[in-house]
Amino acid sequence: MAYTESIASRIVWCQQQKTRARAEFEFEGWNAEEAGLRDALLNRDHTNQYRYCPSGVRERYVMGLQDGLALIRAAAVEQYCSASRD
Repeated sequence: MAYTESIASRIVWCQQQKTRARAEFEFEGWNAEEAGLRDALLNRDHTNQYRYCPSGVRERYVMGLQDGLALIRAAAVEQYCSASRD
């Protein structure tokens, strides 16, 4: 499925950015975004586990999760529209 490739590409991007992070906070942000993307793929939400993290880290997790879910929804709409045309 195309959305899994898009999400996988974003996960790889996050991993690459983690290796370039210069500060712990930056590393944690990329790590959180990656976790959010993975959770979207696995249909789970661990937002509550980030409630005591710095707000920037929590926001990155939520961003990854929401972006992943949006990609999944877009793929479902695309598949529906494609099936309707046939």
